[in-house]
Amino acid sequence: MYKDEFNLTSDMILEKSFKIDTRGYRLKEVDQFLDLIIADYEHFYTIIRNLEKEKEDNLEQIINLKQEIRNLKTNVEIVKASPTSSVPGANLDVLKRLSRLEKVVYGNEEKEEDSEE
Repeated sequence: MYKDEFNLTSDMILEKSFKIDTRGYRLKEVDQFLDLIIADYEHFYTIIRNLEKEKEDNLEQIINLKQEIRNLKTNVEIVKASPTSSVPGANLDVLKRLSRLEKVVYGNEEKEEDSEE
């Protein structure tokens, strides 16, 4: 997934050999190699922070969804336990919705009739 985004692999780091000068390894070569390692580490930390944030967001979403499932299961159990005719307001709610729809449909027709005259 992220393999192509990095400069070095663990094998490349392990197998790296530096040329030797009179005083030891060539400092410029070592510094360049360490710069690559530092860039990769910074990229690793950025990925880790982003994944941790994504994990926290996902856990929060899971908790919310589990709570919603519990609430819905409770509601389903309540509805199953009681006959439909004894659900208070069920028919009343349907009648209110029907009344609103009738007002919209017939109200618009009355307005159209008034504007035609």
